[in-house]
Amino acid sequence: MTLKISEKDDNSYKKTAEIIKTGGIAIVPTETVYGFAVDAFNMEAQKKIYKIKKRSLKKPLILMATNIDSVKLLVEIPKKALAIAKRFWPGQLTLIFPTTELGKIVSGGRNDIGARIPNSEFMLNLLKEVDRPIFTTSVNVSNKKSAKNINETVEFNGIVDVIVDGGQCKFSLESTVVNMVQFPYVIIRKGCLNTDELLKYV
Repeated sequence: MTLKISEKDDNSYKKTAEIIKTGGIAIVPTETVYGFAVDAFNMEAQKKIYKIKKRSLKKPLILMATNIDSVKLLVEIPKKALAIAKRFWPGQLTLIFPTTELGKIVSGGRNDIGARIPNSEFMLNLLKEVDRPIFTTSVNVSNKKSAKNINETVEFNGIVDVIVDGGQCKFSLESTVVNMVQFPYVIIRKGCLNTDELLKYV
């Protein structure tokens, strides 16, 4: 049975965090699109997301954390890239970095991971409450459109452990993605962050 709560409810992020910390799968609203969220250190929970989305295991999940120090647990951030992260985080920018040794372990041996600090009050509260990074990916079946409002998450009711109702996502568009594994950096997905502003730093 899926617990359904509003992000405006008292302690909504605490209830969601408890489910994530005990291995559950949450659907959460971000400022971009709705996302599946699991404990980054729980490999079984990660596998469940792939099964639910019918997603290829070759496609990585996205790391979310509450601050840059937490991100650095799992990825290595080059000096130049650090300036960009500090400029645009929290925000609608996903940056791909090389993994640390711990990052390789929790991501199934991947050499790089995309990371983001979201600019969402609910998500930042959730991340602080979980007190460790989480892995996320958009709420959809692979190759389908991402859920941008609560009504587009209904097909996963009864499948995930909790759905948090945040109404319509503020931007309703995926984050911009930049590969920063090596220089020159490459914008690999244009999203809701203005790339003209980003190019000044890339």
